This record gives sequence, structure tokens and C-alpha cells, in this order.
Amino acid sequence: MKGYRKYFGKKILWFVITLIVAVILNFILPRLMPADPVAAITGKMAQGMTDATAVKEIYERYEKEFGTNKPMIEQFWIFVKNMFKGDLGTSFSQYPRKVSDIISSAIGWTIALQLPAIIVGWLLGNILGALAAYVRKFFDKVLLPLSLFLSNVPAFGMAVVLLVVFAVNLKVAPISGGYAFDMIPNLSWKFIASVIEHYQLPFWSIVLISIGGQAIGMRSMSIYELNADYVKYARFLGIKDRKIVGYVFRNAMLPQVTGLALSIGTMIGGALVAEIIFSYPGLGSTMYAAVTAADYPLISATTLIITFMVLVVTFLLDIVYGFIDPRVKAAQLD
Repeated sequence: MKGYRKYFGKKILWFVITLIVAVILNFILPRLMPADPVAAITGKMAQGMTDATAVKEIYERYEKEFGTNKPMIEQFWIFVKNMFKGDLGTSFSQYPRKVSDIISSAIGWTIALQLPAIIVGWLLGNILGALAAYVRKFFDKVLLPLSLFLSNVPAFGMAVVLLVVFAVNLKVAPISGGYAFDMIPNLSWKFIASVIEHYQLPFWSIVLISIGGQAIGMRSMSIYELNADYVKYARFLGIKDRKIVGYVFRNAMLPQVTGLALSIGTMIGGALVAEIIFSYPGLGSTMYAAVTAADYPLISATTLIITFMVLVVTFLLDIVYGFIDPRVKAAQLD
């Protein structure tokens, strides 16, 4: 038990240190961009004005409101203090909307798209990889190479192919959006049907490119485990093959679980390409718009969410591994 406390203590310490560094970088890096978003807002608000003094006053007013006239260190402490209050600031590009409102309206779309797609791709890839390693035949000679080919197509390429084939040529799916443009979000069956219809292409574009990587990883680990000494010894003892295979695939799944956890942690960043191609109203598209508009508060918030999700998932994974992986348990006893 003492060894476990030491193990978990180290993990917690590194989690806190990494989180602090991540918050600092998420604040500083967007502000190193050469663009001046306050000038962009001033330009919109001062359209048609010829009085330079009035334009300057507008610029100074917004500079004061966003705090960009203060030293960087002071801006950082204000950012941290507001972050603990749940206030992520006001968006430059969508002024006067609050960043927290923008993120809350977009993150649900991203999770609804990415989480099922990641899990389905992970399950299909691992099942295919396990069958390719154990059964071989059709799974190893045909399905695995096909899935590998699909997974090596760039994300934007897969999205464009599906868009052209099913939306433009066959006209069996909508071209863009999360729902019909003439509809207002509600809980009616008509709106839900429209959401499901618009959901198909971005969903399958993510699933298809994730199957191959999972399959090849599972196949390699399964073949390695099937040829391990404990498997040969178990077969020599006459243990049923079904029971042996259960242990084999359990051991082979450990790296795959890590991959699943990291995929879930980075799902917002991974949604970027699919959401842009299909104009899906998720957080990936929001982040892309924030970067192009040099919207510091929105960039910081979206990247901070991605960083925090990755850290939390990795931390939880380390904790789970501490209990389920025999090698970690053995290391605590040394």
C-alpha cells in the first residue's frame, strides 16, 4: 500500500505541474500572434467615421475593456483569477458574446459527433485486428489491407470524398451544417431527424480513418501475445484454447485502451477537419474561426479544454493501470 501511495503521489504531482505549465502556455502563445484584434473590432465599430480622435477613443475603450493595455503578467493573473470563477473572457471575433457561452453552445455538438465515432472506430478496428491475428484468412488478406488503405487517406481527403460521392453526386446526404438551415434547434422529431441526417457523413469520415490504425495495432499485439511462452505452456498443459485466447486478447488490449483514452482526450482537436469540411457547428470549427480571427480568449479557452482533457484522461489511465497492470503492481513491491 505504501508503494501505491508513492506511485499515485508522483502522478498527482506531475499532473499539477503539467497543468500549471499548460495554463501558462495557453495564455502566452496566442498573444504572441502579430495580429491586433482590438484594432479589428475598432475598425468594425468605426466604419464611416472620419474623426481620428473619436476612432482613437473607441480603440482605447476596447483596449481597456479587454485589458490589452495592461502588462502581460497582470493580464495573466486576471486570466487565472477569472478562470477559477468560470469566466473565460469576452470573445474578440464574436463581441460581445462571452467565451463560455460560445463553448457551451458548441461543445455538445463535438462530443455527440466525436465520442461515438471514436468508440465505434475503436471497437471495429480492434475486432478486425483480433480476427486478423487469430482467424487470418479473409480478415487478414482482404479486410485488413482495405481498412489500412482507408485509414491512410488524409482526414480532409476522406471527408471530401464522402462529401462529393454521397452529397454532391448521389444526393443522399446533406452537404453541410448540423441541421437544416431553415430550422431552429428544438426537441421535435423533425429537427432530430434533420440532425441525424446531417450527422452521417462527418461521423463515418472519422470512423473510416480510425479503423485501420486500431486494427494493425491490435493485430500486432495479438500475434505477439499468441506466440508468447505462457501461451505455449498453457496449450502444453491442455488448457482450453478459448480460455487462453481470453488472456491473450486481454493483454493485447492494454495499449489499445491507452490509444482509446488519448483519442477521447484529443477529440476536440481531432474534430477540426471534419467540422470545417462539413460546416458542422462544433468546437473544432469554433477553434478554427478563433485562430483565423486572432481571438485570444477563445483560442486560450479551446486549447485549454483540449489540454485539460488530455491530462485528465492520461492521469486516470495511469491510476487504472496501477490496479490492472501486473507489471505496475510488481514495481511497487520492489
